[in-house]
Amino acid sequence: MTADSRQPLPAPTRTVFFVSDGTGITAETFGHAVLSQFEMRFRQIRIPFIDTLDKARDAARRINEVYALDNQRPIVFSTLVKHDLSGVIRASNGMHMDLFQTFVAPLEMELGVKSTHTIGRIHNVVDSEEYKNRIEAINFSLAHDDGQSHKNLAEADVILVGVSRSGKTPTSLYLAMQYGIKAANYPLIPDDFERGKLPSSLPPFKHKLFGLTITPERLTEIRNERRAGSKYASIENCRYEVNEAEQLMKREGIRWLSSTTKSIEEIATTILQEIKPDRREY
Repeated sequence: MTADSRQPLPAPTRTVFFVSDGTGITAETFGHAVLSQFEMRFRQIRIPFIDTLDKARDAARRINEVYALDNQRPIVFSTLVKHDLSGVIRASNGMHMDLFQTFVAPLEMELGVKSTHTIGRIHNVVDSEEYKNRIEAINFSLAHDDGQSHKNLAEADVILVGVSRSGKTPTSLYLAMQYGIKAANYPLIPDDFERGKLPSSLPPFKHKLFGLTITPERLTEIRNERRAGSKYASIENCRYEVNEAEQLMKREGIRWLSSTTKSIEEIATTILQEIKPDRREY
């Protein structure tokens, strides 16, 4: 067998734990960012709400059991704040990546202030202004999804426009949930193309508009998952709608990008750079 004809070996599997005194979302997000750099498969286990020594010992026991079963150290991403809880986890048979031990101590030295070491502080936002803003933004985005409402558009931080299924709804909700951005979205439809104008409620808010486009080939794939074999999903119709929408956005001077190969996170980040909301404070 020649080198060229060899089949690639299956990627090895390692177990990864995300251990937290809160939901584990922060540990998981950080862990995913690091693990994405390695072309391997990982078995992932989240252990949230570790806020007592008994829970920490139980988590350590689970880590040790995996070590014994796999005969290799599991990787442990931890965001435990309390030293006693963190110490129990660090004594287990894992390869430990402790966010707070790595970053908080150097920051304490740099800032000249001791951290609070408060369990779950990052998620203790139920009564915070930021949390209320996010809930309000989610409600706004749901009410203004797909052009359902024309009310209170002056309150929108951004209004997304584009053909149906170009990514407007998920982007609007992501902006609301993650950043408290009030995002409305409007579909551009054949009636708009025939008139050669934006939907009538949008011109007063042109400075808030941001367009999403997509390749016709990808659009027809997405639409066929919803309405297979329809004119709506045909490649000819998709080519027509995408071309007309892009021409309309160019004529109106609307900023836009293609969602074809971009993740929701990338799209949202680009939009945030464009609209520059100056409201986030810690």
